[in-house]
Formats: sequence, structure tokens, C-alpha cells
Amino acid sequence: MKLAIGIVVVVVVLLVWYVSTFNSIKRADLKVSEALSGIDVALTKRYDVLTKMLDVTKAYKIHEKEVLTELVSLRAGMSMNDRNAANSKMDALSSQFRFLAENYPELRSSENFVQLQRVIADVEEHLQASRRLYNANVTAYNGLIVTFPSNIVAGMMGATSKAFFEADEVKRQDVKMNF
Repeated sequence: MKLAIGIVVVVVVLLVWYVSTFNSIKRADLKVSEALSGIDVALTKRYDVLTKMLDVTKAYKIHEKEVLTELVSLRAGMSMNDRNAANSKMDALSSQFRFLAENYPELRSSENFVQLQRVIADVEEHLQASRRLYNANVTAYNGLIVTFPSNIVAGMMGATSKAFFEADEVKRQDVKMNF
């Protein structure tokens, strides 16, 4: 009788251990998948935010260049009479430029470049954090499936090691900043 109870206790302990280990491996696998999704989110954010900020910054740069070029061209090669006649036109353009700069401060490209730099730093930091989280979860998962005795359950489950992060070739490349 004691032998039968002993066998039942051992079987129950082994069953509880198996289920617990099985669930631990499944949870670790789920964390790896979640972290991988986080990397995809960070890569998408980097691509979307940086390309949009770059487009906005380029547009503001072009706008300011056009206004300043027109101001300079009005001054070039003018006689005094021409200068006096153009003075009112330049004043109007200057007023328009000041009005735009005061009412739409985001049109000042230097501020846009500073903002672009901040966004780049934020996006890259988010991406690095996502990669670190993924790598930490892969390490924990791989540790579970290769260490004894959980490797026995992992083998029965068909669990295989996960690779550390490797991005698609297109998303691996940084966004080109051509001004």
C-alpha cells in the first residue's frame, strides 16, 4: 500500500512539474513573440516618423529658401530708383515672412531640424529598447529549453531555440537623410 501511495505521489509530482515546466516554456515563447512584435512596432515607427519629419523639414526648408531668395533677388542689380520702388515690395515680403514666422513658428527650419534630431533620438532609443527586451526574452526562453531538467519537456514539446533579432534588409537600413 505504501509503495502504491509512493508511486502515485511521484507520478503526481512529475505531472505537476511537467505541466509547470510546459507552461513556463509556453509563457517564455509568448514573451519572445510579444517582444518581436515590439521590434516591428519600433521599426515601423522609425520609418513612418522619420520619413514624415524629413518631408516636413524639407518642405519648410524649401519655403524659407524661396522667400529669402526673392528678398535677395529684389536687392541685386537695382538702381536707387529701382530700390526705392522695390522697397515697398520688400517690406511686404518681409512682413509676410515675419507674419508666417510669428504665427507659424514651425516654419522656421532651424527649429524643425532640432525637432527632427529629437525625434530621431527618441525613435532610435525606442528601437534599441525593443531589441534589448527581445534579446532578454530570447535568452530566457533559450535558457529554459537547454537546461536540465526543463530541456526534457522542451524536447517533448518540440521547442527549438529562438534566434536573436534579425531585421528585414529594408527595415534594417536607416532612413536616408538627404537635404
